[in-house]
Amino acid sequence: MTATAPGDEQLWSRCAGCASLLYRKRLRRNLDVCPECGTHARLDAPVRLAQLVDPGSFAALPDRAAAVDPIGFVDVLPYPRRLAAARAGTGLAEAVVCGTGAVGGHPCALAVMDFRFLGGSLGCAVGELITRTAERALAERVPLVLVTASGGARMQEGVLSLMQMATVSQAIAALREAGVPSVSVLTDPTYGGVAASFATNTDVVIAESGARMGFAGPRVIRQVTGRDLPEGFQTAEFLLRHGQVDMVVPRHALRGRLAALLATTGGGEQRGARRRVPRPERPPVDATPAGVPHGGERDAWETVRLARHPGRPTTLDYLESAFDGFVELHGDRLGADCPAVVGGPAHLGGRPVMVIGHQKGHTTAELMARNFGMASPAGHRKALRLMRLAARWGLPVVTLVDTPGADPGVGAEEQGQAAAIAENILTLTTLPTPVVAVVTGEGGSGGALALAVADRVLMLEHAVYSVISPEGCAAILWPDRSAAPQAARALRLTSADLHRLGVVDALVAEPAPAAHQDPSAAVRAVREAVLAHLLPLLDVPTATLVRRRRQRFRRFGAARLGTRVGAR
Repeated sequence: MTATAPGDEQLWSRCAGCASLLYRKRLRRNLDVCPECGTHARLDAPVRLAQLVDPGSFAALPDRAAAVDPIGFVDVLPYPRRLAAARAGTGLAEAVVCGTGAVGGHPCALAVMDFRFLGGSLGCAVGELITRTAERALAERVPLVLVTASGGARMQEGVLSLMQMATVSQAIAALREAGVPSVSVLTDPTYGGVAASFATNTDVVIAESGARMGFAGPRVIRQVTGRDLPEGFQTAEFLLRHGQVDMVVPRHALRGRLAALLATTGGGEQRGARRRVPRPERPPVDATPAGVPHGGERDAWETVRLARHPGRPTTLDYLESAFDGFVELHGDRLGADCPAVVGGPAHLGGRPVMVIGHQKGHTTAELMARNFGMASPAGHRKALRLMRLAARWGLPVVTLVDTPGADPGVGAEEQGQAAAIAENILTLTTLPTPVVAVVTGEGGSGGALALAVADRVLMLEHAVYSVISPEGCAAILWPDRSAAPQAARALRLTSADLHRLGVVDALVAEPAPAAHQDPSAAVRAVREAVLAHLLPLLDVPTATLVRRRRQRFRRFGAARLGTRVGAR
């Protein structure tokens, strides 16, 4: 937004997006978002704090920004004169305001950058102030919230400004090691050394609508490459599509989304420790004996068809009804966001957890948009990022498995599908937090196992779990694919079969005739089963938990399976 004339600058503003003339008070009531086109005007740090922090809760850190001129830089003006002008023009001591406060009642430490002050550039004083804020968050074990607005490192301080990227990143690393959450909010613009350090190496990265972020600015890229840039290049939506941010949030929803996120993260604990919260009452467990479905065992091929029914609850259905306060996190931070995998923190029975699952859909359009729940390498890497985040925050992990298998496409192979699955499996074997997996529909091959190396593996009554699809097995070992029903029976892929083999710990009974007939009842059954199996794991010491998980999968070796291997 820009003022129309010197005498009217306090009354009227012109939108930089649509050029509408806007009454300034109305614009401020709308959080400086144009009511005509939605353009988000840049905010100074004090206004940003007023919008985000609970009234009366903010307390500035006592640390003062030192005036530094480390290399005696002079261009048209000496650097100290530029600093003095910036201080006079903004009323700030430096390009960041730091302190402690609360968002939605949740305490945190905050560092909010101000682009008015020398383009929000990262200099020695700014780096020192943000580092001290991170150290305060660590000392008080409260989340760190960074709001970035910067053109990059401060040229007038030479290579010493470059060093601030490492200084602040080191402080973020200390928070990670201690399990203290960190969140950055990207605003317009965030570039250069800030984008390439603390703005993007926090646990969660939120982009405000209208934000732009990148290492090099568009003008520099055009000059270097001589190419036109894609439409929407480096915008918040572009970043979301390319897996660089967890979410894009309009300004009016930003405070609420931050509060919801902080509610699931809480304060940090020692690395590997799991947060203690008041326990919910243990829910009643289904009285059906494990391995004995309500209606007796169905034919394997009929079970396959039920497991694939488009009306079965999906991961997002479970998250909407069985869990509370779900905050979806997007992207693998490497270049993509796979829609076949969804995940993020939520609450289950009052307990914060990390939920990760395959997402199919109910309609043909949804199935195609989600690639039928077949994860790409980006999907597995997103899941991996959330697993590691859960370990840092001390959250148990709940996975919901429903996939025909991993994406078998050429692109997936080029992007390292095998290695991505392997890394997930390896990480789950050592994850220092409880893991409960539920096979809710199809459990197809390595794509399923990438989310199912768990302390407890549950399976819905009419779900299936197999090394290969019946059609694929028939195509390889039978004369034609029409033998898929026969292959399904031979593969022993039903829940009852897998419970007898010890692959599955317990079955979750479905409403008759199957989950698609009464999705709400199926969701309730899964919720109760997960709670019943998760709660006992919360008291198990981390070392014991990991050892038992490894022993659980070690028993599938031929020497330990013994007579069960040849029994069939």
